[in-house]
Amino acid sequence: MRGMTETTPKDQGAAPPVAAKKPHTFTHHGVTIEDPYNWLRDPGYPEVTDPEVLGHLEAENVWFEARMKPHQDTVETLLAEMRGRIKEADKSVPQKDGDWLYWIEYEEGAEYKKWWRRPVAGGPDELILDEVALAEGKEYFRLGALSVSSDGRLLAWAVDDNGSERFTARIKVIATGEVLPDVIPGTLSALVWAAGDRALVYSLANAQWRTDNARLHWLGTPVESDVELYHEDDEGFRVSAGLSANDEWLVISTGDHETSEVRLVPAADPLAAPLLVKARAVGVEYDVDLRGETLFIHANDTHENFRLATALLSSPQEWTTLIEGTDDFYLTGFDLFRDFYVVEGRVRGLDRIEVRYYDDPARIEPIVFPEASYEASLGDNPEWAMDKLRVSYESMTSPASVYDFHVAEGRLELLKTQEIPSGYDASLYETARLEIAARDGTLVPVSVVWRKGRAHGGPLYLYGYGAYGIAIGPGFSTTRLSLVDRGFAYAIAHIRGGDDLGRRWYKDGKLEQRTNTFHDFVDVAKGLIAQGFTAAGRIAIAGGSAGGELMGAVVNSDPDLWGAVAAHVPFVDVLNTMLDEDLPLTPGEWPEWGNPIEDKAAFDLIRSYSPYDQVQAQAYPPMLVTAGLNDPRVTYWEPAKWVAKLREMKTDGNELLLKTNMGAGHGGKSGRFEGLRETAEEFAFMLAQLGVAV
Repeated sequence: MRGMTETTPKDQGAAPPVAAKKPHTFTHHGVTIEDPYNWLRDPGYPEVTDPEVLGHLEAENVWFEARMKPHQDTVETLLAEMRGRIKEADKSVPQKDGDWLYWIEYEEGAEYKKWWRRPVAGGPDELILDEVALAEGKEYFRLGALSVSSDGRLLAWAVDDNGSERFTARIKVIATGEVLPDVIPGTLSALVWAAGDRALVYSLANAQWRTDNARLHWLGTPVESDVELYHEDDEGFRVSAGLSANDEWLVISTGDHETSEVRLVPAADPLAAPLLVKARAVGVEYDVDLRGETLFIHANDTHENFRLATALLSSPQEWTTLIEGTDDFYLTGFDLFRDFYVVEGRVRGLDRIEVRYYDDPARIEPIVFPEASYEASLGDNPEWAMDKLRVSYESMTSPASVYDFHVAEGRLELLKTQEIPSGYDASLYETARLEIAARDGTLVPVSVVWRKGRAHGGPLYLYGYGAYGIAIGPGFSTTRLSLVDRGFAYAIAHIRGGDDLGRRWYKDGKLEQRTNTFHDFVDVAKGLIAQGFTAAGRIAIAGGSAGGELMGAVVNSDPDLWGAVAAHVPFVDVLNTMLDEDLPLTPGEWPEWGNPIEDKAAFDLIRSYSPYDQVQAQAYPPMLVTAGLNDPRVTYWEPAKWVAKLREMKTDGNELLLKTNMGAGHGGKSGRFEGLRETAEEFAFMLAQLGVAV
């Protein structure tokens, strides 16, 4: 009956679970809202021990398994295809760092990698870290920070073994394998060597899963005696630390989604008084590196697309423009080297890398790539004195490649192209970069790939994210071939909320402009239908986290467009989360979404699109939803509450599945093959719902 959890694990998935409804209301700005599924949030979180909560999640998992059982052959077929495209015994191109060459290597069948090095001057290979051994017997394993001391003698690393994103750091002597007694639990940061390799700088996650500190650990001393180098009092800010390009300075940064502040400390003397570069000003973001006595500052203070400025170390607040910010070139970052520097950015949404020179500002040497649409970025370039740059490149039809760019010659040298053992012929596929008008007239870029000869009006997979200024580039994927080879077109909608077309593109999809993101996605789908790529009801859509919020919004607004939906760890209980300042992420998220506690307009707007709050009595498309019990970013109860309300309200008989990873977090299963299984399940679900033959 309604009000009870009708399905338990012993029911063997005989019927979909029906969550209990328990009275719960809250009032803000004179508005009272009922939330009868609030009980799914365990009051002891992050520990989840409530038997009724766990019983409901387990019942949903049983239902998921039961409903997916008829599709297991499809899952196994897809998994075999995806695995067949991975070179199981593989390794990266070695990169020189000081006296050593470093690389990573996967062995046949291994879920995790091994980290290796050998002397540049010659000598035996050394295994410096074995993830396979560290992960043995663990349901979940993720390597976080990894850092070799400047003298090459010591290795610091950090591991999360439950998906909570709280890492434990250890240190060992590489040559002997001796693990030192130093143990630093609860880190959420890089591990930065300082004081001549006698100390590590790191950040702890506090009870709210926020790094409000930079701390110094002297090797061989109790962690309780570690020194706090900096503490951040603003609950919305997060602290991070790194080294300058020349390794001479600790760069301690703090900021949220729109404001930042940087302090410098001599790496050799980390207890010295920090030098504040420039005090925070709301809306001004900047980051800093150094060459000699000159600061280089990447900042959005004069143009939203950022400029590059310089200042003297003696007067760090007096900035002089080196590269003006412009509407045309979105300056996303820079890297300093001894003899030149490199700027990265985007022009009309496409990546651009330029080599520039300290002594000749007019000399600009862009790295030229062969395709019209692609992703390109600097790879690992660890040394101060470089004469060639490691560069990564891929496109919708070109597998990932690694190049060295010889700076003096302006020449790209191909070092490695991703090998696909089961075979891949790029000539069988076509790609296009389209522009589709949104309802307000804005042209939204769309990257599409399909197999030649594909029929018009066929199935289409449409992916979107659209938040935090994160661009989704037109990169390569081996897994998507399992859909494309079955007649799907695969499209990425570069919607507002990401920064694909610059900082304005990001701003036009956040705060009071948030609904542009959802409208763009819907309008892209309609535009692809109008151009003959697909038809209404033949579109499978997918997004995760903030992209899961997108999925929730568009199934509420335009359910008839979608034939299948995958919402991974979806941020769907937006209003409740933004009203709860005790949740780990909430204060830092207000600049992105708005603060509904203090601002009634923000309250009303978030409520108007929050997927959980806007579930209504209507038909919904088939949906697959995932969650992670240990997820600190999107807490498990958001998707659980959403699915519970959908089960109550929806008027159709379409499939609705919730799978909760009981031993994982935001990223789902760890390991390169376990993650593939989850993709295979998603694709099998979509193929079945759209009636596409396997």
